Amino acid sequence: MNNDGASLFALDNQRGRLLDTDFLLDELLKDGFISRAAADRCRRSAALKQRSSMHPMTLIGSLKLENRRSPGNVISVEDIASWVAVKAGLSYQHIDPLKLEVHSITGLNLPLAYIERFNIMPVEVTADKVIIATSEPFVEDWVKELSQVLRRKIERVIVSPVDIKRYREEFFALAASVRGATDNSGRNNSARISDFEQLVTLGRAGKLDASDQHIVHIVDWLLQYAFDQRASDIHLEPRRTNGNVRFRIDGVLHHIYQVPLNVMAAVISRIKVLGRMDVAEKRRPQDGRLKTVTPNGEEVELRLSTMPITFGEKLVMRIFDPEALKKSFQELGFSEDELKTWRGMVERPHGIILVTGPTGSGKTTTLYSTLKHLARPDLNVCTVEDPIEIVDPKLNQMQVQPSIGVTFSSGVRTLLRQDPDIIMVGEIRDLETAEIAVQASLTGHLVLSTLHTNDSASAITRLLDLGVSDFLIQATLLGITAQRLVRTLCPFCKREDPVDEHAWHLLTAPWEIKPPETVFNAVGCSECRRTGYLGRTAIFEMMLVTPELSEVINDSTNIEVLRRQSIRDGMRPLRLSGANAVMAGLTTPEEVFKVAPPPRNLGSWQK
Repeated sequence: MNNDGASLFALDNQRGRLLDTDFLLDELLKDGFISRAAADRCRRSAALKQRSSMHPMTLIGSLKLENRRSPGNVISVEDIASWVAVKAGLSYQHIDPLKLEVHSITGLNLPLAYIERFNIMPVEVTADKVIIATSEPFVEDWVKELSQVLRRKIERVIVSPVDIKRYREEFFALAASVRGATDNSGRNNSARISDFEQLVTLGRAGKLDASDQHIVHIVDWLLQYAFDQRASDIHLEPRRTNGNVRFRIDGVLHHIYQVPLNVMAAVISRIKVLGRMDVAEKRRPQDGRLKTVTPNGEEVELRLSTMPITFGEKLVMRIFDPEALKKSFQELGFSEDELKTWRGMVERPHGIILVTGPTGSGKTTTLYSTLKHLARPDLNVCTVEDPIEIVDPKLNQMQVQPSIGVTFSSGVRTLLRQDPDIIMVGEIRDLETAEIAVQASLTGHLVLSTLHTNDSASAITRLLDLGVSDFLIQATLLGITAQRLVRTLCPFCKREDPVDEHAWHLLTAPWEIKPPETVFNAVGCSECRRTGYLGRTAIFEMMLVTPELSEVINDSTNIEVLRRQSIRDGMRPLRLSGANAVMAGLTTPEEVFKVAPPPRNLGSWQK
């Protein structure tokens, strides 16, 4: 924008004054963002009186005024903040909480009352500079004072008042709880027997109670923040001097926070208490589970796993999506052809269907969505799982407990005496479980289960390796689905570009599929944290056991023979499924390359 806009604020004598609603409405009107009728209507609005305690940017954004510069859209708080930044000659910044160095920001030890008074928040700290976010571009009297206190140069950026209020309360309140917990324990480096690399300092063995109010607040914040950031896993990792908190979001780990070791130990103890685990036992791995509630009021299951490591006890919490059972097959990523094939398999009255893929490839979500589709009042749907990952009242679910002799094989035996119609076995791990699953399918039941193999054909060789007879596989196996998760392009910033023919050739060789003229590529914006991706979807490789495929299944079957016959029967390998997702504008070739193994001996696969 030109300098006329920048001078406009000075002419209105705004220096040293807080922004107000009338002033912003006048300027939005002058710059053509709103109509005079809309401005007058806003001034008469009862909402202005009811919400007068809001920051003016937040208040105007909440009114959802039509943006005359962008027909069909409303003016958001972010729009107003970025516009104010340009007018005031400052930079605008969207706060990405995962990019903030929270430890260094809160380590400035600025009093919360001080930063609330001036409605500011540090967002970046270097050796000679501190970048401060503000929503008041013309109030500068705090800059000189703060620069002297911090002995650093102050640089101001404009940020949405909603972001400032939210993250200031979250991170500075969290830092206060961490400090309070540390003060209660005496020192950071308390002595712990489980730390194999402990640096012992005598006289500093403070203890922290897992029920301390500060620890309770930290755990509550940790869980709610993970839900808010769409994390699938929470990692609590003790190191030599501090403990790291990391979240896995869309398959990628992000460093979130750093806490003193004794606070980390107390947080892990608190979570173990909630998960009904043995708090005193730190030498052996343990598993547990807990249920909590998201900010939206939805119940969420978390699976807990501890492991002794060099510097103490590590805890990982797997968060199970409460929406998993609500997802349709299309939302999971099935194309029309794949959905037709999948439904043709799972709607059969008896037989075995396997879902394969590595850990974290979405097998559980696919199975639960399928069970939800199949479960009807006239059917008895039973599962045996380790652990029960998502509880659903329509299903009869059994938990594997090896310590008391309840294994997958014994669990399936029990289910067979429970008059089941459909059985889901969490995983086929051994010959005994495989044989009982085969027996269940032979006696008129539909059995769904998982295997850890790289692709569909490998699942057949895995069953043969376990010792299942080839004629039983031929008689019972209906089909196998291999799947992977790929990150999906951010809908807010993805860009259409000419196709990279080299990448397309690598993705689709040797099938020589004609490339599209254009594909979408990742760009990056505030909505996707500058990654270009937002969320994930599945790609599938579906192998139907046809009569022709059954003929080549025997004890000496070569895996390449199975693959070639499956492709002749119409199977589309993972790479080709990924290519379809690229053409649909859902993802990029680079994402498919990361998760889908390259085909082998391709020249002999074509029809």
